[in-house]
Amino acid sequence: MHFHVLTLFPEMVSQGLSESILGRAAKKGCIELEAVNIRDYTENKHKKVDDYPYGGGAGMLMQAQPVYDACAAVKERIAMRRAKEGSPIPDAAGEKGELPRLRVIYVTPQGTVFTQQMAGELAREEDLIFLCGHYEGIDERVLEEVVTDYVSIGDYVLTGGELPAMVMIDAVSRMVPGVLKNEESAETESFQGGLLEYPQYTRPEVWHDRPVPPVLLSGDHSRVEKWRLEQSEERTRQRRPELYEAYSRTDRAVSYLSKERLSHMDMLEVIRRGQADVIRAEESGVLLHDRPSGAWMLSASDEDMGERLLSEIPREEKELLETACAAVKDRLDGYEKTPRTFGLIHGDLRAANLLRQNGRLQILYFDDSGFGWFLYDLAASLSFLETDPRAEAWAGAWIAGYQAETARMPEGFAAGETLRQEDWDLAPAMILARRIQLLAWITSHGDSDPARQIEPGFAEGTAELARRFL
Repeated sequence: MHFHVLTLFPEMVSQGLSESILGRAAKKGCIELEAVNIRDYTENKHKKVDDYPYGGGAGMLMQAQPVYDACAAVKERIAMRRAKEGSPIPDAAGEKGELPRLRVIYVTPQGTVFTQQMAGELAREEDLIFLCGHYEGIDERVLEEVVTDYVSIGDYVLTGGELPAMVMIDAVSRMVPGVLKNEESAETESFQGGLLEYPQYTRPEVWHDRPVPPVLLSGDHSRVEKWRLEQSEERTRQRRPELYEAYSRTDRAVSYLSKERLSHMDMLEVIRRGQADVIRAEESGVLLHDRPSGAWMLSASDEDMGERLLSEIPREEKELLETACAAVKDRLDGYEKTPRTFGLIHGDLRAANLLRQNGRLQILYFDDSGFGWFLYDLAASLSFLETDPRAEAWAGAWIAGYQAETARMPEGFAAGETLRQEDWDLAPAMILARRIQLLAWITSHGDSDPARQIEPGFAEGTAELARRFL
């Protein structure tokens, strides 16, 4: 795990994270910290990085240029390291040739409040970049350009972002394999599973006339585990009732969904991974939100409950996807299924399933093959890349290649059986349909490495694609 902190006070960060557990983890190579001095990237000869805010006001504001250049330099070093290691580099270069998109976290009281669940999500990343503000903040333009996540550690203001960044790095590091000596400790502490930690005791057995609870001395591990769960539940109910209510909903949801386990494997898996917000849990219906992918999942016993659960999904997002799905269905419902448009297809014809060998391009893995529209192979070729600025050019190249290949086929086929312009006009609908299918796939395969790499921001990208389609 590699942490990169953009700051005006690199010594504060490097010294604060070089002791105790994190210091030992760094020496073992479990984590790596790079504290980057933003001043090193200013173009001002006096190393000035701040200026007065337009419109007046108290204090100084950090300028865009040194922040942007410092971030770009870090991204470039990450790309070079990954290329050398053979690690996957996020393919998100834009039209202007920007460097690969990585998680850049701006620590600010205006952000989403940091939680244990967020720590677990961030621990899946190979690299994290933290941007620490100072003075009155940072020029908004560079934040819009480089930041992917706005995160807060609480509703209060500090003198800079260094302490919040260190807090988050500590919490995330504990989730990285090898950092803690006891592999279970990161998973059994406060907030894991939605409960506060149970009370703990050590020697002496009696202190100030207070004995250790007898069950902990019994040697019966099942009784000990039961006691600890009961204590965690009671402590959470008393001290954090809002957490206990969320825990109770999750517990009820698991109970209801488990009655038809095979039908609800995807929802149960999201809950098991600890990334589900259970919005409603009743015997007649369960609604949950998968945080990393942004997907909403529901199970309803009847149509009325289904409508009630749908009404609880944020209106703008729900209406956008509903409208887009209806538009896709409307466009594809009337699309002909004749030998000219419909037949045997690969079904997953993307770059990962192609092999270039001895100057020839070969197709791999036919497990998704079946009968479908030929256009679907075009949509599949853009899998996970639909929002890339180059997607339109790639689709054009695919179409040109398809036309060139069909022109080389027997004359009778090429003369009247190739796809026409009216077919190509349906490509955007087919591409969006495939994208929505992939959103469901990511949600149900969250434990796989490919899904973890793609998951952050995928739902938002799907919504943006839907807006562009409409």
